[in-house]
Parts: sequence; structure tokens; C-alpha cells
Amino acid sequence: MSVIEEERIRGGVFKDINADDEDHQPTVIESLCMNCYENGSTRLLLTKIPFFKEIIISSFTCPHCHWTNSEIQSAGRIQDQGVLYTLQVKTKEDMNREVVKSDSASTRIPQLDFEIPPFTQKGSLSTIEGLLDRAVAGLEQDQPTRKATDPAVAEKIDEFIQRLKKLKEVEEEFTLIIDDPSGNSFIENPFAPQKDTALSVTYYTRTAEHNTALGIGAEEEQDNEKTGDDIDTMRNEVLVFNTNCPECNAPANTNMKLVQIPHFKEVIIMATNCDSCGHRTNEVKSGGATEELGTRITLHLTDPSDMSRDLLKSETCSVLIPELEFELGMAALGGKFTTLEGLLKDIKDLIVSKNPFMCGDSSSADRAEKLEAFGQKIDKIMAGEMDVHIILDDPTGNSYLQNVYAPDPDPEMKIEKYTRTFEQNEDLGLNDMKTEGYAEK
Repeated sequence: MSVIEEERIRGGVFKDINADDEDHQPTVIESLCMNCYENGSTRLLLTKIPFFKEIIISSFTCPHCHWTNSEIQSAGRIQDQGVLYTLQVKTKEDMNREVVKSDSASTRIPQLDFEIPPFTQKGSLSTIEGLLDRAVAGLEQDQPTRKATDPAVAEKIDEFIQRLKKLKEVEEEFTLIIDDPSGNSFIENPFAPQKDTALSVTYYTRTAEHNTALGIGAEEEQDNEKTGDDIDTMRNEVLVFNTNCPECNAPANTNMKLVQIPHFKEVIIMATNCDSCGHRTNEVKSGGATEELGTRITLHLTDPSDMSRDLLKSETCSVLIPELEFELGMAALGGKFTTLEGLLKDIKDLIVSKNPFMCGDSSSADRAEKLEAFGQKIDKIMAGEMDVHIILDDPTGNSYLQNVYAPDPDPEMKIEKYTRTFEQNEDLGLNDMKTEGYAEK
């Protein structure tokens, strides 16, 4: 950082940038060019990626040597879980999908045995085609030197570069995998809110090595040492611990309480209220173990009173509405303890009200009309004007929908228990879990 930048920061020249700001102009600061060591300018812009989150885009330009550089950084915190995106690229249209790749993400194309390791590139906001172009540019950068010092290696790299360039024609299908332990990378689903059959999104728990690479290992160990084991105290009291607001990052308090749900099990409810920006959030975690069988709950909505049924959606639960061809993947809304009406409102807010595709440069008439029609259908469901089924599919068996006829069976609700597949156990981290003799070396 140059002296000019430091002085401007101390003097408060910067304005607060917000992705929802109507005056959506970049902040410009004077920066030192690392190519010619003259002063250039850096532009910072906070923006939203649809169905994702806020990011900071920075772009540097030097008027003296004309050197340019751009990168992105997540505007939020490291997420609770890592994320793995697997995309089957089948058509040229897939090459136009937006991609956010953070510093900590690795990129792989198995068909070419090609991998970009984490922390070897700056974060970028691009497309699939742009990602390939950047990889080609990186390989071509030192080719003149290689051709002079090691012609054999340079020739092999030239052959590999041609294979990378050929991928852009999509003459054959290939797989693109982005693995980000920080959870801050993203591949666009152009069919949202419908499910994308070519794109698979998997959330996973980071390993100790991941945490160390991200610089959060020591912090989590300290947090674990402070965690109490007195379950009886947790059942009878509301625990309060300090945290930061996920929206403005100001200090806030999170309340946590163990609650027993009738005819079900014990859950942990956590609620955060920020006094600075007014942001409020709540989340539900299962208080017990993963069940041996998964649970699929199907409710046929026959009366508006069904909207008042209590509902517990764990973070691993998917929500399906077959009549709308709609599927909400697990972890999309996190864990929630609400009513059926509350869940539908949250779905509408996620898809319609808080969707950046509905406004600004990201909007298009067809897409906005499609999402608006989806929101109207959700309203009709909540008013009891549509005959639909709501399906809660939870492979951990930790979700619940109130039976208003309890303890008698509910004629409109079907509860199925099923054996998880190998892939589901893999997503939940159960295949490698050792519950007996784990202390043995």
C-alpha cells in the first residue's frame, strides 16, 4: 500500500460502499504500480452475485506503462462449510456461466488431468471461458524462456495449451470441479430457481489442514477449549456468546437454547440480533446424532390452516414442490424452526424479493417475468388456492413437520424412512467416520 493510500484511509476519504446503494459508483484510490513504480489508480466496487453473496471487485490501471490487473475478494467471512462445485460442460452456452473463484479454491479438469492448486491465483470473477483463457495465459507466460532452455518441455506445454483451447469449442463434454474450503466460490445456475441437472453442489466440513491453510485453526482450537460440557445447564438456560454480525460485521450477541420438540427430539435454536444495522437471523441445529435412516415427509396441502403447522428444517434437508418443478437444495436456507407459511415466505424472499436478477444490470425481462410468476404461485399456495405437495427430504432424519392429529396418524401426511445411498453418506462425511477404536494408532 502506498503512502498516499494510507493517508487517504486515515483522512476518511473513502465512502461506505454497499451493494444495494443506488449510487453504485466505484471508489477510486491512487496506488503504486508494481510494474513501473509510478502512481496508477485502483477502482473498488462492491457488488452482488445472483443467488450467491457480496464480493469486492478491484481493478488497477497504470497510465504510464498501461499495466492492468483485476481481482476479487469475498466481502463476507469464511463460511461455516467448504463447497465443492462439479459442472458437466456440455454446450457452448455453458461456457458463458458466471464463475467466482476465490484465492483458496482449487480448479480441476479430470479429463486433462489438469489442476490449479489453491492460493496460486488471485480471486477472479469471470466465466468458464474466461477461466480457461486465464489458465492458457498463465501457461504461455514463460514459454519463450522454456523454448530457449528446455525445448522438449516447452513443446509438451504447447500441446497441452492446444488441448485447453480446444475445450472452448465443447466438441466433447468435460467436467469442471471447483473445490473451495472457504465456501466463497460459485458457479452460476442459469435455470434458477429450477434445479440444474448439470451442476452438483456439495457442502463439506473442513479438515484441520484446510483450517490451517485458511489461518483459522488456532482460533477454532481456542473456541473448542472454551466450550462447556454441562448439557443440563444448556437445557435450562439461554446461553449468550459474542459474535459478529454477518451483514455489517459489528459486534453482536447470539442467544442459544436447547428446545424439546413434542413427538420428535431435542434441537438447538440460535438467534442473532444486531443493534448496529438491525439485522436479525435465526438458525436451528439438531441436538442429537444422525439417524440410521433418512426421512422423507410428504404433505398434501388441502386447507389454508396447513400453513400454521410447525416445521423444523435441518441444514441437510431439501424442499421439493413437484407441481412447480421446484427443488431447494440442502443448506440453501440453513436450519430453521418455523411454520410452513414461514418456510414458503423464506423461499419467496430468496428467489424473488432478494434476488439481484430482478434489478440492475443483471435483470432481463424474461427472467424477471419468470421469477415474478413463481412468486405469484407461492402466494397462491399460502392462500390455499393451489393443490400441491410439500416434500421435506432429509438424509440425516433430523427434520420434522407437525402432525396436527397426533398421536393419531395424519391422513394428508406421509412419512417414509429410507436407507441413505453411498453418495449421501459421502456428502455427510459418514463413510470415513470411525466411531469405534478411534483412539487406536
